Amino acid sequence: MSPAVSAAVPVIDLLDVALRYDDTEVLRAVNWRVEPDQRWVVLGPNGAGKTSLLRIVSLQQHPSSGTVRILGETLGRCDVRALRTRIGMSSPAMAARLEPSMTVAEVVMTGRYGALAPWWHRYDADDREQALLALDTFGMRRFADHGFSTLSAGERQRTLLARATARTPSLVLLDEPTAGLDLAAREQVLADIAALAADPTRPPVVVITHHLEEIPPGCTHALVLGRGTVLANGPVAEVVTSDVLSDCLGIPLVVGHADGRFHARLAR
Repeated sequence: MSPAVSAAVPVIDLLDVALRYDDTEVLRAVNWRVEPDQRWVVLGPNGAGKTSLLRIVSLQQHPSSGTVRILGETLGRCDVRALRTRIGMSSPAMAARLEPSMTVAEVVMTGRYGALAPWWHRYDADDREQALLALDTFGMRRFADHGFSTLSAGERQRTLLARATARTPSLVLLDEPTAGLDLAAREQVLADIAALAADPTRPPVVVITHHLEEIPPGCTHALVLGRGTVLANGPVAEVVTSDVLSDCLGIPLVVGHADGRFHARLAR
């Protein structure tokens, strides 16, 4: 089990973070704090810097400047390999790199070390039991010994949710968890994430998406990225608005909210 995070210590704390590649500024002046009891969504169009922000927060990328503190540890002054084991993560890029011959249970077990294949670490009966419990949470236990590559897109995503949440991580990062899913699979995954967000015993969750209708119910806060900088962040009802999203996307929008879900249309 991951070490507990003090309620007084932010799980994510970024101060004036910037990322540059040669002459291209990908992120600039990013300030962002996530508290242990919060559930966040990160919004923005393609090219806004969402993936780069996720790579920094998941300790896969160092910023060009600024301070990054994750789970109370400062990037550059901590054992990154140990800290990564406390972060549950799912992303399309990571999923594409998983060893395709793994079973569903093996996919979940490798999440303990953030590994992409099962042969780099030793796993025991307790690891398998923890994997089965996580799969049970997302209705996937019956597929434990199936090949991961044989699953439908929705089943694969639910397996990745189990992988990200097994072993009680201190932070869960979900990058575009409904990408490529049909309507039924999307709604099931969103319901799963909403249940995760609603459980006060679960760790803080950050969901990255660019579709308003895919903001899971239960998200308490939102961060909107545009052109590599933070346009707004705070309580979700104050941030996911017509004005903020119109500015972010450069088109006039009317943003609405009903039955726990957001939606948007062009202003007329």
